[in-house]
Amino acid sequence: MQFLRFSDLCARGEVRGKRVFIRADLNVPQDDDGRITEDTRIRASVPAIQMALDAGAAVMVTSHLGRPIEGEPRPEDTLAPVAQRLGELLGRPVPLITDWVDGGFAVAPGEVVLLENCRLNKGEKKNSPELAAKLGELCDIFVHDAFGTAHRAEATTYGIAETAPIACAGPLLAAEMDAIGRALENPRRPLVAIVGGSKVSTKLSILKTLAAKVDQLIVGGGIANTFLLAAGKRIGDSLVEPEMVREAQQVMDLMKERGAEVPLPADVVVADEVSSLARANRVSVDEVGPHDRILDIGPKSAARLADIIAHAGTIVWNGPLGVFEYDQFAGGTKMLASAIAHSDAFSIAGGGDTLAAIAKFHITDRVGYISTGGGAFLEVLEGKTLPAFEVLQRRAQG
Repeated sequence: MQFLRFSDLCARGEVRGKRVFIRADLNVPQDDDGRITEDTRIRASVPAIQMALDAGAAVMVTSHLGRPIEGEPRPEDTLAPVAQRLGELLGRPVPLITDWVDGGFAVAPGEVVLLENCRLNKGEKKNSPELAAKLGELCDIFVHDAFGTAHRAEATTYGIAETAPIACAGPLLAAEMDAIGRALENPRRPLVAIVGGSKVSTKLSILKTLAAKVDQLIVGGGIANTFLLAAGKRIGDSLVEPEMVREAQQVMDLMKERGAEVPLPADVVVADEVSSLARANRVSVDEVGPHDRILDIGPKSAARLADIIAHAGTIVWNGPLGVFEYDQFAGGTKMLASAIAHSDAFSIAGGGDTLAAIAKFHITDRVGYISTGGGAFLEVLEGKTLPAFEVLQRRAQG
């Protein structure tokens, strides 16, 4: 992907004295009293802000927070707690500016201000041309650094990228674009994709897109149960979507036509309930009883998948293989995580459950790239061109 990088502008000295508008993702969880309970996203935004300050820019930062109603601010919608935390991390005061769309506020080179919750502005969600034009007038350089919003064509993620004199990718977004390009556009083979989760229906387009690209498509969780049913296996009382059997078969047929495959479990871990007290039993996939629930893959299947991972050139991971939250059903996901951690392949992982599994099995530092984008990551896997990617590439071409 060809796009302009903010880091390159800074390195060339083209940022000094300029007004820089950074769209960050500062949408952090808070308790009932408005205190921030987890600040990973704020910490992740600091490098772009510090880069701009070090380059001598006058820096404006904004983000959404929660789901406010445009034009109707409530106390819980304010970025005030974020401004305080950002100031602590930067070691300098970060004033919060309200009613900022029409300008009228001062920010000097070497200073940073936080612009109040952008989703309070009328026209933000629908990318109002009038709002986009005003946003573009606020700055000399627009920096998109919020991958979690890259799939949304809103005023502060898309409209301003069209109207600002210069539009570029910040370090967070650039890293995502580089990793996605490396994994999906020109991957080192074999390309192995792991898609877990409860339902085929929510990830059908992802499965079909990947089936046309990958060398091995590993399915897990409830998705794997639907594929097992399509293969004629008994699955007892397992989570399944019988209405999606035809689609699962189509995915397997598409893979087979390309000389690729969907390796299905040969053994599974079953129980009669999903709980921390449930007794787990390992059985052959042909021995699943009428009241059994498949909650994980068995050790033989896990070993086979680990071997596939060991020979991969590129790995794309979205979703666990079982109910990994309970240790007795975590074996398959744990072995998969270990195989990825020990692989020489380039790996990219994304999605909430996937990130939770990565954290649980302590492999954060051994995954090539961990995407923070959630919905944006899924849309990339579906083969969609994200609005942020499209507009930044278009602007880079002049």
